[in-house]
Amino acid sequence: MISEATLKQLIRDVPDFPTPGILFRDITPVLQNPQAFREVICSIVECARPMKPDVIVGIESRGFILGAPAAFELGTGFVPVRKAGKLPAETVKAEYALEYGTSAVEMHKDAIEPGMRAVLIDDLLATGGTARAAAQLVEEVGGIVAGIVFLIELTALNGRKQLEGYDVCTIVKY
Repeated sequence: MISEATLKQLIRDVPDFPTPGILFRDITPVLQNPQAFREVICSIVECARPMKPDVIVGIESRGFILGAPAAFELGTGFVPVRKAGKLPAETVKAEYALEYGTSAVEMHKDAIEPGMRAVLIDDLLATGGTARAAAQLVEEVGGIVAGIVFLIELTALNGRKQLEGYDVCTIVKY
C-alpha cells in the first residue's frame, strides 16, 4: 500500500485556488502516476470492503474518478451524485451551506433501491457539507449509508463533525 508520506509528496499544494487564502490540495499528480493511482484505489477499496457496499456513490467530480474504479474492484454498481441540473432523469436534491451562500447536489431518484448499502466516495473531506448532502440523498430514497471514504481529510476544518454517526475512512490527513 502507498504510504501517507508518499501521497503527501505527490499531492500538489496550490495556494490561493480557487480564491485567495485557500490552499488547494491537487490530486492530479497522484492520478498521473499509474502506480500511485492503483495503490490509492486499492486503499479506498480496503476502506470500503468491510462496509459491505451494494453500490458506490461517487460525489462530483473527483469522487467519480476514485469511485468508479473502486466500484469495479468491489463488483458493485456506481451512482453519481452531481451538481444540480446535470442529471437527465427524475432526481432528488439536497442543499448544503457554503462559506457564502448555498449549493445543491442531486442523484437519480431510482439509482438506489430501499435497503441497499451505499458507500460514498470523494477526494476531500473539508467541512463535510457536500458529503452530508450526498448521504441525505441516499437516505431519502431508502438506502443505507454504510460508510464514507475520502482520499484526503483536512482535519482542522472538522468535517467529521458534520458526518457524526457515519463510518468515515480517510487515506491521508492534513
